[in-house]
Amino acid sequence: MSDSDHCKHYRSFAFWPILIVFLAVLCEYTSAVAKIIPPRQSDTYITGEMSASALLVDSVCAKILRGDFTSAQEIVHKLTTFDSTGLKQLGAIIDKYMAIEAHRKMSQNDAYREQTEELEKLRQNGFPKDINDVDKVLTVVSKALEYSNKEQEQALLSDFFIRQTVRQAKRIAAEFESKGRWLEAYQKCYGKLAQMYKGDDKYSDYAEQLLDKADIVAFLQDNPCQTCQERYEGIDKQMFINAVDFLDSSYVSLIDYRSMTIKGINRCKLLAEVISNPYLETRNKIRDTRSQAYMAVLTGMLDELNQSPASIRKDKFLAVFERILAMNESQLGGMGLPPALLIVQFAKGALSSLDPYTVIYWPSQAQKFEKALTNQFTGIGIRFSKEEESSKVLSVLPDTPAYHSGIEAGDVIVAVDGVGMSRMPSDCVAQSIAGPEGTKVTLTIRREGEDKTRDITLHRSSIVVPSIRGWQRSETGGWRYIIDAYNKIGYIRISCFDSRTVDDFERTLTELEKHGLNGLILDLRSNPGGLLNGAIEIADMFIEEGLIARIQPRCGMPTYVSAHWKKTHPDYPLVVLIDRFTASSSEILAGVLQEPKHNRATIVGERSYGKSSVQSIVSHLGGGAKLKYTTAYYYLPSGKKIKNRNTDKKITSEDWGVLPDVNVKLRSNELRKMANVQRANESAVKDHHNNSPKVQRFSRRETIDADPQLATGILVLKSKMIESGHRLALN
Repeated sequence: MSDSDHCKHYRSFAFWPILIVFLAVLCEYTSAVAKIIPPRQSDTYITGEMSASALLVDSVCAKILRGDFTSAQEIVHKLTTFDSTGLKQLGAIIDKYMAIEAHRKMSQNDAYREQTEELEKLRQNGFPKDINDVDKVLTVVSKALEYSNKEQEQALLSDFFIRQTVRQAKRIAAEFESKGRWLEAYQKCYGKLAQMYKGDDKYSDYAEQLLDKADIVAFLQDNPCQTCQERYEGIDKQMFINAVDFLDSSYVSLIDYRSMTIKGINRCKLLAEVISNPYLETRNKIRDTRSQAYMAVLTGMLDELNQSPASIRKDKFLAVFERILAMNESQLGGMGLPPALLIVQFAKGALSSLDPYTVIYWPSQAQKFEKALTNQFTGIGIRFSKEEESSKVLSVLPDTPAYHSGIEAGDVIVAVDGVGMSRMPSDCVAQSIAGPEGTKVTLTIRREGEDKTRDITLHRSSIVVPSIRGWQRSETGGWRYIIDAYNKIGYIRISCFDSRTVDDFERTLTELEKHGLNGLILDLRSNPGGLLNGAIEIADMFIEEGLIARIQPRCGMPTYVSAHWKKTHPDYPLVVLIDRFTASSSEILAGVLQEPKHNRATIVGERSYGKSSVQSIVSHLGGGAKLKYTTAYYYLPSGKKIKNRNTDKKITSEDWGVLPDVNVKLRSNELRKMANVQRANESAVKDHHNNSPKVQRFSRRETIDADPQLATGILVLKSKMIESGHRLALN
């Protein structure tokens, strides 16, 4: 072997120790990374195909998308020397989230301290003696409990001063009840006690009974918009019988007529108790002796049912209904109640045993129901709220009579056609403003900050309330849908699902995509639902293939709804915002997009309402009455049913509705701030002769800062974008 060959051989041999040391260091580093990155199914087959940097990014993102920002932060902090743009950006996102949560915690502590300080001031005045003092204490305690931790909650509820106040509240509430003031007993006492003692059914059940009595009173009394007689008009017992016949074959489950009978009779007992109260001002009065006889017969009917535990058939249930109507004449000696009143109250009690969504809309209610269903009405184009004795304009819809007239958000409606509105309930104010298309209405308004009033006459027109909205209106009345221009993040809010929602959503989404949309926030908060097909069609826009939902009626074959790839939009990152008022169709949309089978969206916010059922409308009860009834349950692609808050919650309080991946529950102070910003950003004002005050708008940053759910949703979306390979501008 030559010298040169010996040298080559030596150099080759000498290289191996270096290589072995390098491999040992690499194995040690890989082992360290493995301890930081928990194994996931998706990691088992790609370890050799992805860089360590990509694996780390993927792991951090996975934790963020489950709402585990703390663990995500721990990973990033352990890798401070790792040179990765993605990790650095994720670290900045985590820091922003932690800053948001720190600010929220500080705000919570400040709010708690503010309420306890107010409580101490009230304590200095001694034990409450009248209802106003009691109301102040209970209000402050309820607010303090909202901001308290477990230890603070226990301390508050066991406090002697508070316990004595609760006893005084019950005594005063009993006085209110004796005088027929059931709504006040609820508002001043039991409504707050039910809120304070959330796990105690005795308060919530009693509060519900008080509301039932107040509801009966409202039906019995005239109001400025409708007399009691007008409410009764057109109601006939055959309408209810037709409804029961239809439900017997088409309701989502077998009907428990025993429960329906008991609840129907109990509702009539409540009615008898209400109308026999000597303090109640109503046309429908019966003397105490006859009331006692009436109650005795109803009690006897209940005793008869309790003594016979056998199930009840439909014919016996309807026989009880007929017997109550006949007894109204016989027991009260020809001076009975209007039959329509008994029909309505018995029906309301009986149907309540099924679910809260199965109801009859009587002839006087049917038109209002149709307006709510179509999201269309005839009026002037404003949203207002009743604040104490004032009706205040919240927002003005663009291109409506109000928009062109000069009415602005913040204006107070003093009168409508010369009739003062200060004591009118909100539905009466709305009814006074609404009217046939083309007719005139004159509003007397007072501008905020001014003493003088002025009259504005408008011509009513057909108003369509848009269900697709952005985060802010532009000066021309349109919507701004880009919430982050640097990263091309869009924001679309769906307020409900009506006949125009799908087309409007498709058009808006397509327009955003033309301008290079990189990610989308879909806001379904406070969306009560609406047309089921609307939610399914929008889900189809984001899912390429596979099952969207199974709709299961009681009888017959289920309906399977599947996605169509031709309708699918690009697969950019998607975050859906939900809250406790996200219900029905909007829950289906959120649940489908979240499903592991599709894994199309990350859900941010709080547990949804929990409705889990599909309703249909029957219009042939007679006389214009309509029946809305539960016809089916819906199931997600995995076969999971979104559990109902009214039934499943009693079995397990932790598994109803749609659960968010990232939980962000807003407190009342945060909700108020968010709502104020949202209302200001929604309002549209036309500049009249260049002298109208500029409407208040909140900037993008102010809007996000006022909405922790939106702020967190954007951070989660940015994490998904990093995971997808986007390089962000962290503005």
